[in-house]
Amino acid sequence: MGAAEAPLLATARNGRELVFVGNGRWVAGQGRALEGSVDAALAEVASGASETARIDLSGVRSLDTLGAVVLDRLLQALDKANIRFQIVGLERRFRPLLDDIINGSHENPPRRHHVNPLLGALQLVGKTTVAMGEDGLALLSFIGSVVAALLRVLLRPLSFRFTSMIYHLERTGLRAVPIVALITFLIGCIIAQQGIFHFRKFGATTYVVDMVGILTLRELGVLIVSIMVAGRSGSAFTAELGSMRMREEVDALRVMGFDPNEVLVLPRLIALIIAVPLLTFIGNMCALFGGGLVVWLYGGISPAIFIARLQEAIALNTFEVGMIKAPFMAAIIGLIACMEGMRVGGSAESLGAHTTASVVKAIFLVIVVDGLFAMFFAAIDM
Repeated sequence: MGAAEAPLLATARNGRELVFVGNGRWVAGQGRALEGSVDAALAEVASGASETARIDLSGVRSLDTLGAVVLDRLLQALDKANIRFQIVGLERRFRPLLDDIINGSHENPPRRHHVNPLLGALQLVGKTTVAMGEDGLALLSFIGSVVAALLRVLLRPLSFRFTSMIYHLERTGLRAVPIVALITFLIGCIIAQQGIFHFRKFGATTYVVDMVGILTLRELGVLIVSIMVAGRSGSAFTAELGSMRMREEVDALRVMGFDPNEVLVLPRLIALIIAVPLLTFIGNMCALFGGGLVVWLYGGISPAIFIARLQEAIALNTFEVGMIKAPFMAAIIGLIACMEGMRVGGSAESLGAHTTASVVKAIFLVIVVDGLFAMFFAAIDM
């Protein structure tokens, strides 16, 4: 490389004025030579014999981030020495980069304000309340758009993605059977074991059958299944739709004239509404089987006595209560999961945050709705 290619910052003195003349290529590949030239210029600045400075950069042919940072070092040194300076001859195309470096280096870090802990807590409560209100409005808006898409499908049944619905039904329903059966079986075993352990003290071991039957069919069966579906299928829906948002596939559907709610949301939602009641029934049967097995082995109650006692303890409406809840739980999980997926931004951080929010919100609303159903069925004596 010739001398003409070497970065150079020549220094001259004109009375009380320092004159810096730069030329060459101020780029990362010339970093060592550029640093040496600027260090020599900084030594002149440190002498303190100047009041003004002029920086002539008309000879600079290339400037990258490293060159701008080195130049900013010189400008900061002049500023600290209270030397007024002006930059002349810099090509217009280099000015935005230099301005960004200068503005970035001179930004003051945000000052930490000490907030009263009580006011901080109230502020946090207020922000959380506002966020919950915004989430509620967003959910209502999303429900409205999904209902509108459903009405369009009802008017044009052939437009429904039946194949997609069957695919998601297989994923959310059939593939979930093993884990649902295992978990509910274990839950039934644990309830029966704990019931026998405590009821035996009062000589009321047979009432464990009543507890297992009523608790499983009315509450725990549908609740456990819904929580598992929210964590398994709800998170998957959010991640899938979020990834499609990040790859702009959802926008591509809109450009082609398709409604994303009709193409992506409805098949998943309907598949979930069909799958969760079926999984709830399977989970109830597995929990009762687990409870009956433990009662037989641990409590000495034979299967015949268990079945006879179960028939006395429960009625048809006990089974109906749990099954009625299941489609509503499925709708809540599906709507929350798809809404959060459609709100994902363009970053992996956003995808992770909305997937987490999907699971947390779905489980929270499932428990809240279960409590509301419990009060409703108690009010109608069911």
